[in-house]
Amino acid sequence: MYAIIADGGRQYRVVQGQRLDVDLRKDLNSGDSVEFSQVLAIGGDEGLRLGSPTIEGAKVTAKVIGTEKGEKIYVQKFRRRKNYKRRTGHRQQYTRVEISEIAG
Repeated sequence: MYAIIADGGRQYRVVQGQRLDVDLRKDLNSGDSVEFSQVLAIGGDEGLRLGSPTIEGAKVTAKVIGTEKGEKIYVQKFRRRKNYKRRTGHRQQYTRVEISEIAG
């Protein structure tokens, strides 16, 4: 069984036991439980159920594992013949969750 959920402006296809990185949530600690109520679709052996836009009463429950940092990216600015070069780095922070239950 799988579900398609919406969180933070993105859509994720999740299955039970999957680990997923979502946008950082500072109000959650390791071991906490989080619910995703915007379930767009649920698929499995009995077929596919689509919501319009969401499925009423469906939810995906996940357990918070902790916070993680993403891969470092570099932002470079350059103007030719102007002696102008800038280079900065950025690492996005994420909250890692493990999907524990798909209900609906």
